[in-house]
Amino acid sequence: MHNRRALGLVTMAVIGLLVPATALALGLRSRRRHAPGTTAMAVPVSRASTGAPQIGALYPNGSTAVHDCTASVVSSAQGNTLVTAAHCVSGDGRGMVFVPAEHAGGAPFGRWTVTAAYLPQPWVTRQDPDEDVAFLTVAPRTIGGRRTEIEQVTGAYGLGLVARRGERVTVTGYPRGTSNDPITCTAAIRMTDEFPTFDCHGYVGGTSGSPWVLQTAHGPRIVGVIGGLNQGGCVEYTSYSSPLSGALSTYRRALSGAAADTAPAPRGDGC
Repeated sequence: MHNRRALGLVTMAVIGLLVPATALALGLRSRRRHAPGTTAMAVPVSRASTGAPQIGALYPNGSTAVHDCTASVVSSAQGNTLVTAAHCVSGDGRGMVFVPAEHAGGAPFGRWTVTAAYLPQPWVTRQDPDEDVAFLTVAPRTIGGRRTEIEQVTGAYGLGLVARRGERVTVTGYPRGTSNDPITCTAAIRMTDEFPTFDCHGYVGGTSGSPWVLQTAHGPRIVGVIGGLNQGGCVEYTSYSSPLSGALSTYRRALSGAAADTAPAPRGDGC
C-alpha cells in the first residue's frame, strides 16, 4: 500500500497546481515496470463518479479531514454492518467514521460511527494476506425522531464469497486526496496465484477496502475488497483482493454481536 499511498499524497500536491490526478498517474506508470499480466495498452482508466449510497470513505478515529480507506454497507439482519480491508483497521475500530456517498465534501447520507471490528483470526495473529478483510458495525442515528440503522438509509450489497476469473466487477473507491471524491471502473477479474486481480488506473492510497461488486441474478454481490497481496497492490493500475476464505465466519460473528476483535497495527505492504 505504501506506493499507492505515496502516489496519493503526491496527487494532493499536484491538485494544488491544477494538474489532473489521472495525468499524474499515467506519467508515473510510464516510468514503472508493468505488473505481471498487464500491458500498456490493455489497462482501462477509472472515471470520476458521484458515488453509490452503499459505498463511502472510511476515516480513522479522530479525523474527518483525510480518509484512509473505503468501505461499503453489506446486508445484515441488524442493518448495521460494513465490509472493508483488515489492514484499514487498527485496534478495536471504535470511533472510525464512515461517510457513504461522500461527494464534493458533502455527506448526503450522514456520518456513521464505528462501534466494533471483526477480523479473521489469521489476520489478527499473523496478518495473513489471504485474510485481509474486516467487518465493522456502526451505531444507529436518530433521524426524524426515530432510531435508524445505516442499511435503512443506504441499502446494502449482498455478500458473495467466490471471485471467478473472467467475471466483470465494478469497483468504486475513494482515492486519498483533498476532494475525497470517488472513482469507478468496471474490469474483468484475473488471478495472481490465489489472489483475485483487476487492472484499472487510478486506485491509489485510500481505495483499500473498495468493494468488488458483481451483478448477479440475485442482485449485486461483493466478491472482493481491495486488499490481500501487498495490501491491495504496489502500483495504481493493478489491484488485488484476498480470496475472502475467512469472510463468512467473520461476517457471522459480526452479525451475532460476539466480542469484537483487536486488530494489530498493519505492517508494511512489502512493495
